[in-house]
Amino acid sequence: MSLTELLLRPVLGSPAKPLITHYDDKQGSRVELSVATTVNWAAKTANWLVDEFDVEPGDEVAVVLPSHWQTAGVLLGAWWCGARVVTETAGARVAFVAPGGASDAAATAVVSLHPMGLGLPAGSVPDGAMDYLTEARLSGDQFSPLFPVPGDTPALGSSTVDEVLAEARSRASDLGLSADDRVLSTVEWAGVEGILAGFLTPLAAGAHLVQVTDADPAKLASRREAERTTADLPPEAR
Repeated sequence: MSLTELLLRPVLGSPAKPLITHYDDKQGSRVELSVATTVNWAAKTANWLVDEFDVEPGDEVAVVLPSHWQTAGVLLGAWWCGARVVTETAGARVAFVAPGGASDAAATAVVSLHPMGLGLPAGSVPDGAMDYLTEARLSGDQFSPLFPVPGDTPALGSSTVDEVLAEARSRASDLGLSADDRVLSTVEWAGVEGILAGFLTPLAAGAHLVQVTDADPAKLASRREAERTTADLPPEAR
């Protein structure tokens, strides 16, 4: 079973439950994703990766993106079809990059990071690249892996599905996180460690992740109050 299925299976019974709330303090935006919406974006991404790029279990997919609700869909979609997520583009079958980002992968998908999910402006897609949001939103809302994803399939960097899930659950346990928590995080999802600490750890606990990108320290107290958060990442930030 894929890492995405293992992570999301415990919350699928509550499709309307908020799973990820994303603040971008530089953009002044707030976007909330329910379990159902998160699964929907992951499925679209997985279908697109398989249909457009023939991604199979173990294939490298580079994700070079900031902590963002769109990044969540990219990561979960990549894992759902069994891809090995890496954070360097060289050698990857496809790389997801922000506007202006560089890539030397076989194929490049530019993620607009528009707060309302709009694709790239007309004429702004670099030559040889693809507009992820515009393309992937046309893909199916449900995904069934074409191939099994064994637990020893590489999933993040050099770690397998089983190893990543075990590490994320261990960290969540050490932090005392549970499905009842609402976790405010300012951790950037940069590199393998950032993805593991800032994204996978709260998700492995089934917690509601309130992610703040480009955080304004003066606004964090009001974010905690408005979102009724119970824990912080990093823990010492509270």
